[in-house]
Amino acid sequence: MGDVLIWGMLFLLAFAGMEFVAWFTHRYIMHGFLWCWHRSHHSERHGLFELNDLFAVVFALPSVVLIYNGLNGHAFQLALGLGIAAYGLVYFMFHDGLVHRRFPVPFDRQQRFWKKRIQAHRMHHAVETKEGAVSFGFLVIKPISRLKRELTTRRRP
Repeated sequence: MGDVLIWGMLFLLAFAGMEFVAWFTHRYIMHGFLWCWHRSHHSERHGLFELNDLFAVVFALPSVVLIYNGLNGHAFQLALGLGIAAYGLVYFMFHDGLVHRRFPVPFDRQQRFWKKRIQAHRMHHAVETKEGAVSFGFLVIKPISRLKRELTTRRRP
């Protein structure tokens, strides 16, 4: 019973921790030195894929390694790997499905929880450059009124 509890806690820790990892990498890496990849996401997409989609591969690698190790005798690594993968699935459904409508998803866009996150992400895309963007998180967001103030402040010369 103790191992199951630890396994579940590790899964949830990995899932929740990925929100911070996603925020940090979006803020400082995607809008930093790897803007050359992420720029494609802030402009009109031509075709099914964009260069920014490479980040999904990069984020998947630790999950794949942890799941592989977990299936080969390291059960707690499996919990971490599946937690990361679960976050990736939620992110993919939310970001690419709900927000950018790259495919249909089984979520109601009008539900208050999703509506606020969609609005926050749209505010992020109000800026098409490396600097000046707001709202780098995905599931955890600042209040919309605060994001509006930040965006207005950053747009002033």
